[in-house]
Amino acid sequence: MNPAGSLIIRAAFAEGGVHIDAVILERPAMTRLFVGQNPDAAVRLIPHLYALCAEAQRVTARAALAAAEGRSMVCDATDNRLLWLEVLHENLWRLLLDWPVACGLPAARDAFIAWRSDRLGVDGTLATRRLIDETLCPLVDRCRRILDDRGVAPTWPQADPAAWLAWWQGGVATRPRTPPPHDIAATYLARVADVARAAAALDAGQPFPLLAAGGDGLGVAQSVTARGVLTHAIAVEQGRVKRYHLEAPTDACFAGREALAALLAGRRFDAAAAARIGLETAILALDPCLPYEVEWKDA
Repeated sequence: MNPAGSLIIRAAFAEGGVHIDAVILERPAMTRLFVGQNPDAAVRLIPHLYALCAEAQRVTARAALAAAEGRSMVCDATDNRLLWLEVLHENLWRLLLDWPVACGLPAARDAFIAWRSDRLGVDGTLATRRLIDETLCPLVDRCRRILDDRGVAPTWPQADPAAWLAWWQGGVATRPRTPPPHDIAATYLARVADVARAAAALDAGQPFPLLAAGGDGLGVAQSVTARGVLTHAIAVEQGRVKRYHLEAPTDACFAGREALAALLAGRRFDAAAAARIGLETAILALDPCLPYEVEWKDA
């Protein structure tokens, strides 16, 4: 198994549509490693175990621990810059490399590689603006026509650490769930808007959205990453980690077949090849943070 886990999607082309037979997500129980450990040491380990969106993982874990200890954590200018750059990188990776291919267009690989080299330099802001204006915007116009934009307004996931804290404290039986994306084109456009928002925030030195709640040894923190809401919850007792829970957007979106099936509901395709492309764009809209395998049948 990949260190991040495995994801298998079983689907078939049937009656002109895509039927999702099963979504099987398996994750290694990494947070069990933290139980009984010094909480500061456990939190420092987080970005080494979860390499994707490592900056968001790092600061969200720190914020959860701070909340458990009755402290508030404020990101400094360096943290904010790294976090916004991470959002830009993850979104641009998808928008320039993966979404075009899913739409049958060539990836803007050279432009993306050049930006990756320039983003941390003194001209990083200029490089980002140039990439957006000269490469991303023309590509967006082409992708929108292919993605069957039905005019559904984009929506963005909202953090709610208070609701998570109520569950973490044991006062609520059901773990909170962030609503998954409900339209493929709208989700694509939300990512485009995220790029503009992150670029502007980076340029202005704005704080990164990080929310936390807790106290008396229990803490929850959430950040809104490129893929959605990332949640860390920690319980500390007698100076040791008693419990730890981490939920990435992938864990919510691929907990079962429902989110993927909802994105494809009502969509009709002339052939199995077109249906397979529709499935790939739906998976891309949910954006798993680990490699996945599609078991496809032309029923």
